Amino acid sequence: MTKEERFNALVRLGELLREGNDEFLQASIKRSAIHNGWFTEANQQQAIKAIATQMLEPRALTEWLGAYDLSETTVAKQVGVVMAGNLPLVGFHDLLAVFMSGHQAILKLSDKDPYLIPAILRTLKLIDERTANYFKIVTKLAGFEAVIATGSNNSARYFKEYFAAYPHIIRQNRNAVAVLTGEESKEELLALGHDIFDYFGLGCRNVSKLYLPEGYDFKPLLEALHEYRHQLINHTKYKNNFDYNYALYVLNRVPYEANGCVLMTENTSLQSPIATLHYEYYSSVEAVTTTLLLREDEIQLVVSQFPLAGLSPYKLGDAQQPGLSDYADGVDTMAFLLGLQ
Repeated sequence: MTKEERFNALVRLGELLREGNDEFLQASIKRSAIHNGWFTEANQQQAIKAIATQMLEPRALTEWLGAYDLSETTVAKQVGVVMAGNLPLVGFHDLLAVFMSGHQAILKLSDKDPYLIPAILRTLKLIDERTANYFKIVTKLAGFEAVIATGSNNSARYFKEYFAAYPHIIRQNRNAVAVLTGEESKEELLALGHDIFDYFGLGCRNVSKLYLPEGYDFKPLLEALHEYRHQLINHTKYKNNFDYNYALYVLNRVPYEANGCVLMTENTSLQSPIATLHYEYYSSVEAVTTTLLLREDEIQLVVSQFPLAGLSPYKLGDAQQPGLSDYADGVDTMAFLLGLQ
């Protein structure tokens, strides 16, 4: 397939996903929800909508690809892709990049998300059956010439050793943080709720840590986040995590703030348990900026309503709306793929 043909197939895929009439995909969504309790149908639909509107819209694809020289003479390589399963379709961007770069993807799916990617690829094959030549789903990687792997910090250490002899991108745990001033409006705090709670906070783009000015008043924040209680506390897995962490804080006499759907405790760690948020106080904008720059390798993104020197913060509410150029861990996947020789 030429790059124009691959482009057109993706545009058509986006159209079909936006229409939402693919019965096989809808059945796969229901099957996935039964298989993985964290993958509610609503969360899966949200992930599909984000892909269709943020990644497969013609203008977005054109702008993204315009930054690269996609040669028709690219020698196709076999690229192993080890996908994460913390969110529905979280590995789609890697799949997309391999396809548009002209390489072939050997896909090792996560056990937590085994149905959605095959359903998407089935739809793509119905659009143009030649697309099937670009993807192979396997249970064990073999025959690859380069690797893109995403996992936990522990698995990343294993990946780096196992794939050391091959060109690779290895991703590990990162977290998003928010810097607040205490002057945010209710609407802005409600928007922050999406950054925190979308997908139950399981993604690397979910805010898990707050940086707050000394003397911060928690009341407006707790009241705003309480608006999300129904979608959270009515979910058994989330509620179980909330109850467990609440019991730990009480038994261990850990000071905390709470509103019935999220717990907040002062902690220097960027990673917080499900249903909890860590927070840390700062004395000045300069001080918090310095802290964030020192921990840049641990941070996926920063959300804030005001500028932070040396950083490019997202607006509150935008953390879960990545564009095609918002590469995980800041590593340009397309440049890596196009550089394979």
